[in-house]
Amino acid sequence: MGRIRRVLAGRVGIGLLVCGLVAAAVGAVWFQPWKLWVNETVREAAPVAREQGARTLATGEFIGHEHATSGTVRILELPDGSRTLRLENLDTSNGPDLRVLITDAPVRQGRAGWFVFDDGAHTELGRLKGNKGDQNYPLPAGLDLDAYRSVSIWCDRFDVSFGAAALTRAL
Repeated sequence: MGRIRRVLAGRVGIGLLVCGLVAAAVGAVWFQPWKLWVNETVREAAPVAREQGARTLATGEFIGHEHATSGTVRILELPDGSRTLRLENLDTSNGPDLRVLITDAPVRQGRAGWFVFDDGAHTELGRLKGNKGDQNYPLPAGLDLDAYRSVSIWCDRFDVSFGAAALTRAL
């Protein structure tokens, strides 16, 4: 017992302590656990008022996957012909490296839906601006909306969907 104590108190012990501290620091940077308790609320106004001629092309309701997620998504065509994906009343968990994807994948309930959104065709619209509130994401000019069926709040770090919404075309 005395010999083990001497080894742990000596260079080996200090080396193990330093390695443990480095591993803890790397883990903290990678997982960013503080984001579980920090909310980022965004309140972006709609790109144009409805009475100014914005047309709704598609809508959807979020369901939760890895984390509870709720809110709505609308794809708007603006009077100038540009299109915007709008998240309204979004409420999800914060996390590292969250992105907004528009995808061709179907929305599935439960664990079966966690990992499908980066498998097929998808377009990343940008980093999620906040885990709560209303926000706008411009759609690329040449994007063929008929090729896409859903929107996902995607954690790129861990390749998992926080939540997703199936898109329904407006009539």
